Amino acid sequence: MSFVVAVLGLGFLVLVHELGHFGASLALGMRPRKFYLGFPPAVVKWTRRGIEYGIGAIPLGGFVKIPGMHRPAPADVDTTLGRAVGEAPGLAGPVDRLRRLLAAGDHEAARESAVELQGLVASRSLSEHARRSADKGLAELDDALGPDAYWRATTWKRVIVIAAGPLANIVLTIVLLIVLFSTSGGKATTRVADVAAGSPAAHAGLQPGDRILEINGLPVTARAIPRLIGASEGRPIVLTVHRDSRRVLLGPVSPRLSSGVYRLGFTLRGVGLPLPQATSTAFRVTGEVTREIVVTIGQLATGKGRDQISSPVGIVQGSSEAVKQGADSYLSVLALISLSIALLNLLPLLPLDGGHIAFAVAEGVRGRAVAREVYERVSVVGIALVLLLFVIGLSNDIPNIS
Repeated sequence: MSFVVAVLGLGFLVLVHELGHFGASLALGMRPRKFYLGFPPAVVKWTRRGIEYGIGAIPLGGFVKIPGMHRPAPADVDTTLGRAVGEAPGLAGPVDRLRRLLAAGDHEAARESAVELQGLVASRSLSEHARRSADKGLAELDDALGPDAYWRATTWKRVIVIAAGPLANIVLTIVLLIVLFSTSGGKATTRVADVAAGSPAAHAGLQPGDRILEINGLPVTARAIPRLIGASEGRPIVLTVHRDSRRVLLGPVSPRLSSGVYRLGFTLRGVGLPLPQATSTAFRVTGEVTREIVVTIGQLATGKGRDQISSPVGIVQGSSEAVKQGADSYLSVLALISLSIALLNLLPLLPLDGGHIAFAVAEGVRGRAVAREVYERVSVVGIALVLLLFVIGLSNDIPNIS
């Protein structure tokens, strides 16, 4: 059950990211064509005010389709209409005209030509595959040539629409931390809140409500408890707890390595902070963690920080363990993952959001569009680097999979 909660939580964070793009594009006049909860195939879908909404069969995240993310190029015509021209040679002339108009940058005439081609394709006898490819390609081309296309918008609008996705994750991080700090996660106490089933703490007999007095005979504070457990590096430790007005010795018990840290598998009860203090703490923690993540990413260029990278496999496993440790632990992990998604997407690499922002700014400064070929070449490099990060993360996670 904890695994399912962890997967759904990750999907929720992706959905929030896409909602950021959706809301910003709608507000700035780039009316999205599709917004899905989950991924296709669609279980149910409906259209309202020109936007197709749907619920996908794969319940993870979601996606938004913004028209005209790239300036249409002549190669787009060959990709979508090549098979139709092969089956109906009479389409070659109109297709060639559309290609030439796109190459010349006459986008208004190109859109009219695309509309005419839609009628010609409908009147020809074509195979199902050729017709479907042509209809889809021409519809997308019509969207990309429309006045609400992304590439036609001013630089500041393009930047806001793309930045809205990571920004939504950052806002969610702050909200989750405010909730956490204003409830039971504000200030830790030495009293045990939850004990994970099957954990070393459970085997040692630790119970919710116990108040930890000592570790290996040393009096402890709430802050010292996780530090001393982690410093054991797996060596057996003895806990002294206060239970029912008496002192109870538990252990020796060996902490277990989990997500790179030695833990016993329990959480401490906390007391909430006043809302203003919880809010300021949430902003402070978000800033501190952001700096740490940025430093870790920067260290990758020098070969350091490799062991700090995790793949979706490790993220789900870590989230699953956090679910077992209690709501506070899961909430803090969810906030951290949301922030990580935002910062990863802000890397200036295509096809990440940061890459689109960088190209939008570059085109605004240059006063003209960057060639499609440049987009494609840079995207290949970006995809390769993202895959490299995934492989590094997966190599870190595999030894810890249990």
